[in-house]
Amino acid sequence: MVSYKRLNPEDVQFSGAVLSEEPCPVREEVPAPEPEEASLLPRRPRCSVTTCLLVIGALLLLLCGGWLLGMFWLHRPSNQQPHRPPPPAPARTPESQVETGVNDTAAASRREACSLIPEAWRFDCYPERAVVVTRELCEARNCCFIPASAAARPSGRNGIPWCFYPQDFPSYSLVSINDTSLGQKGTLVREVKTYYPADILTLEVEIRHETDTRLRVRITDPSSPRFEVPISVPAAAKKADSPDYIVELSKSPFGLIVKRSSTGVVLLNTTVAPLFYADQFLQLSTSLQSQFIYGLGEHRATFLHDLHWNTLTMWARDVPPTEQTNLYGAHPFYLAMEDGGNAHGFFLLNSNAMDVALQPAPALTWRTIGGILDFYVFLGPDPASVIGQYVEVVGYPAMPVYWALGYHLCRWGYKTSNSTWEVVKSLRNYGIPQDVQWNDIDYMDQFLDFTFDPTKFGTLPDLVKDLHAHDQRYVMILDPGISSSQPEGSYWPYDEGLRRNVFIKDAEGKTLIGKVWPGLTAYPDFSDDVTHEWWYDNLQRFHEKVPFDGLWIDMNEPSNFLDGSTNGCPSNSLENPPYTPGVLGGLLRAKTVCATAQQKQSVHYNMHSLYGLMEAKASASALKRILAKRPFVISRSTFPSQGMFSGHWLGDNRSQWKDLYSSIAGILTFNLLGIPLVGADICGFSEEPEEELCVRWTQLGAFYPFTRNHNAIDMEPQDPTAFSPLARTAMKQALLLRYSLFPVLYTLFHHAHVHGHTVARPLMFEFPKDVRTYGIDKQFLWGKSLLVTPVLDPGVDYVDGYFPEGLWYDYYTGDSLRSKGEDLRLHAPLDKINLHLRDGSITPTQNAMTSQVLHSNVEATYITVETASFYGVKQEPSRVLVNSQDAAFTYRPNQVLTVAELGLNLSQNFTISWM
Repeated sequence: MVSYKRLNPEDVQFSGAVLSEEPCPVREEVPAPEPEEASLLPRRPRCSVTTCLLVIGALLLLLCGGWLLGMFWLHRPSNQQPHRPPPPAPARTPESQVETGVNDTAAASRREACSLIPEAWRFDCYPERAVVVTRELCEARNCCFIPASAAARPSGRNGIPWCFYPQDFPSYSLVSINDTSLGQKGTLVREVKTYYPADILTLEVEIRHETDTRLRVRITDPSSPRFEVPISVPAAAKKADSPDYIVELSKSPFGLIVKRSSTGVVLLNTTVAPLFYADQFLQLSTSLQSQFIYGLGEHRATFLHDLHWNTLTMWARDVPPTEQTNLYGAHPFYLAMEDGGNAHGFFLLNSNAMDVALQPAPALTWRTIGGILDFYVFLGPDPASVIGQYVEVVGYPAMPVYWALGYHLCRWGYKTSNSTWEVVKSLRNYGIPQDVQWNDIDYMDQFLDFTFDPTKFGTLPDLVKDLHAHDQRYVMILDPGISSSQPEGSYWPYDEGLRRNVFIKDAEGKTLIGKVWPGLTAYPDFSDDVTHEWWYDNLQRFHEKVPFDGLWIDMNEPSNFLDGSTNGCPSNSLENPPYTPGVLGGLLRAKTVCATAQQKQSVHYNMHSLYGLMEAKASASALKRILAKRPFVISRSTFPSQGMFSGHWLGDNRSQWKDLYSSIAGILTFNLLGIPLVGADICGFSEEPEEELCVRWTQLGAFYPFTRNHNAIDMEPQDPTAFSPLARTAMKQALLLRYSLFPVLYTLFHHAHVHGHTVARPLMFEFPKDVRTYGIDKQFLWGKSLLVTPVLDPGVDYVDGYFPEGLWYDYYTGDSLRSKGEDLRLHAPLDKINLHLRDGSITPTQNAMTSQVLHSNVEATYITVETASFYGVKQEPSRVLVNSQDAAFTYRPNQVLTVAELGLNLSQNFTISWM
């Protein structure tokens, strides 16, 4: 091994193996002085004169080849700025020329080895952004440098890395391994430091066979505790008896290979690239079994992720949904489809800022800047089972209160409680169902939490009383930022918060002050139980004035109109880590609080993306105590286990057709992530809504698990009553259709709560062997059998949809459709959204316009089944029997049998048969 000179401000060394087969004999003479810009590859002793002549000839050939490569390289474009060639080498003495010739031969051999690595399998050795990666910078990291062609890097996107790891790049070795009660535990050792500071050279790896379908691996620092995500996960009591997986270990370099026992398919292979484990840079790469990868929220993207050099950053951020940008939540979980229809999942339990790099090999790299490597592999084997196993770890989603399934209406800019009230009355007058009315921040007095404007919203308590009288509910917004600039003694939330010490502190231990809607603000530390109690007290006090029914918690990334605080942030490695993932703004503190801010459980550097989860937990707990009912909370920022405490909406979208389409991918992704109560702002939040778009969006939104119409201040109204009679009627029909399907929807949420099922479901979940379903995000299912095919384009009266193989029935007419697995064009006038039922399903419906729920078995005796329709009855029956008694029926030529006036108690079994 050969040590290298210092390359960075940190005291970092590199080592590399000798590249030729036999070393040359060492001459007993004083070496020539080392040139200032000597090669960074391993230096070799000088050899014989004959060898030197051969080397010099080879060197001339290399110089010619290098000149050609340099000409090509100089013309290579880049996302940042043109790459520059290395500066000319200094003049050399004759003796140094001989020595350098050997080095260049070694370099040539190394570059040839580098060139043999396929482009798709090149793992980025220089992932830093805003850096022009030159050969010098790359080889300083002991990595391969090969400029890619211009065509290999799509405009505005990442491309094939120019700087990538050689196959012999130093990594950890497994030096010992022992059996444990749950699996194995071993020691990893790294002999050569990396190019990031504070390498942890000795690690402990623990492999836990927790269940037959769940494997857990933890890689930790045995000498010092590190931050771990403070969410509750199940603890296995014993080793799995018959696991569906096989774990193989590579000792040097260390790596894990996980295979499916039944097929031998490799699900995880971490030997494809070196393992990094420094204090602020942890990196783990794996091959992927296929190109079909889902999850990895929250990002605006297609449901099926693009693996063509696509990097997804996770660090909660307040920003309207934008492609290639870290958004409100962080969810380091993916679902992967395998050949043949099997599926598996992977979850990295880490909350620090991270990049997830996807590449077409296919392969994936996790790159995080803190915590530990604690990950799970879920064996499925079908997609639905994978999600069930994932939520078993992070927590099953809460069962929503029944009225949460209804139609919600909101806007920023009602301006007064009376104008809000008028909209509610207008919907009642038109017979448009509405369960919940919301208000945005304009209800507050000077945007202060736990207040309402006494002038503009003076009648708010009366509005809420009227809503309750009509069996409707009220939800209000709350932001976490608490005003710190009110006169002392005049604003109880801040004064009491100071007294109880509930606010996040800066690096000096003083209350950190940022800026949000009310001006200067302090941020509650929801990682502290004392803050939960203070939050409850504030909600209880305000509920006595305005008896709200649910909470909308916004701006909880947490958002800040400043970068850090009014006093800035310290200049240290937490604020400016050795590696910063691709966060919007380029800094961890961009539009949030300082990474060095102090919270009860850790610094904000570790806790940032957990803020929304912890606020949701505090809010749900408070509502349970105040209302003694199941809580309703909708949160903008989310993290794994969020579904236990809240739902989610997809943020500040736009009134555009592309936002209508992209909402489906968002809905499906969050159902994978264990947050089934999810929806997008119907008709779009910002920009002026078009009538046709709003009709189509209301039709699609009627099948969001969470259905809310919401728009921005100064935009035209977009509730159903604001449009033409034709549009208003179409919207009303779509919403009544949703209400009629409440028995189906409520049942689906129950299955999600108990079993971890999805509510809005990708087609591939039900048809995992049909590869054509893998990329579909313009259609989806409710449960197993209700297929939704919305119109997503303007100016059309048709829609194309894919129907997996089987028999399907038009929901409205019962007309049958037998598909071989094909695309079909459907008639779709403005007043219709296409729905189809899968053969063999039962779909209960109701007639009630507003949501009602049964609270006891006694009440169930008052619910009756009045009508039953059967699709696909091939011959007209001669008799229909209901509980062995003859009953009247109708039969239509399209093979639909209907039996009416049944009057059957829902609490008793019944039988309908025909002959």
